Amino acid sequence: MEKNQGLKSILAIILGLLAGALLMLAMGFEPIKGYQFLFKGGLMNIERIGNTIATATPLILTGLSVAFAFRTGLFNIGAPGQMLFGGFCAIAVGLTFSLPTIVIVPLMILAGVLGGALWAIVPGLLKALFNVHEVVSSIMMNWIAYWTVYYTVPKYFKGEYLETESRMLPETATLRVDWLSDLFGGSYINLGIILALVAVFIVWFILNKTVLGYELKAVGFNRFGAEYAGMPVNRNIVISMMIAGALSGLAGVIQYMGNATVMQIGVMPSQGFDGIAVSLLGANTPIGVLFAALFFGVLYVGKGFMNAAVKIPPELADTIIATIIYFAATSVIMDKVIKKFKKVKKDRVETKNNSAEKAVEK
Repeated sequence: MEKNQGLKSILAIILGLLAGALLMLAMGFEPIKGYQFLFKGGLMNIERIGNTIATATPLILTGLSVAFAFRTGLFNIGAPGQMLFGGFCAIAVGLTFSLPTIVIVPLMILAGVLGGALWAIVPGLLKALFNVHEVVSSIMMNWIAYWTVYYTVPKYFKGEYLETESRMLPETATLRVDWLSDLFGGSYINLGIILALVAVFIVWFILNKTVLGYELKAVGFNRFGAEYAGMPVNRNIVISMMIAGALSGLAGVIQYMGNATVMQIGVMPSQGFDGIAVSLLGANTPIGVLFAALFFGVLYVGKGFMNAAVKIPPELADTIIATIIYFAATSVIMDKVIKKFKKVKKDRVETKNNSAEKAVEK
């Protein structure tokens, strides 16, 4: 992440936290205590740190999905549907086949990734062939995924006691492993974090070290210029959406194979929409997305503890997150603030140097 982009993200966080502090004061709460318990809730001990990492893991992948599409000139607002359908594909494979862990787990991961890519290929094709805006088509795909799962889970994978959720995955078909959970004090952290870190590296490598990444970014920067240069623009649009969808599908795999072991109907995964916020705060870069997701994980885990300890409503933490995203999105204002700060600093140095030169001359 470029230096200015990092500064903008840090400044957005600081301004968001200051705005949250003012809101706490207006509501009659003590900001210092509020933030103390908010961050303690996510980082107080090794178990909570593990839970924070587990909560952040799907956000890393949906953030990568949105960021990858952004970098290639597309707005993938279909991450929730891709995540949901990818998770459904993984759940379906896990509940249908009874195979050894070493076989079923990779098969479920592959099914989820392919499911997410398949769900994203439709907006990609519509954009490439008919110039249908991907925002419209991907929103429609979100709701098609929602109602597909809503019908299919009770029909074929109904839970033992509740019709609103699927059967529970067997332990042999999950991403949970005892050694990792024990390492973090019994938290629900799972192997998903390893998959997410691998995905961060792969996305970074594709964007910065491959011809495909160069072409995808060129299409995003100037579609007509890339076409004039002989690049296969339509093919690259479809590939970009498929990669973004695969990342969201992997987020669904981790959510429903690791953080949870059942799939509920009537719930659109919020991590898909939150991935947009993570991408913005992370400046649409893989490393930035990783740290932004971890920061959001702290806030999400800590807000319940803040409410229990000092009775500050958890909705306030959501408001703080929204404010941070607002500041992150107003990059033009951030640029002006940073430039003004640098100019003031430069003027001070020049004034100091001039004063020193005059003193020497005397």
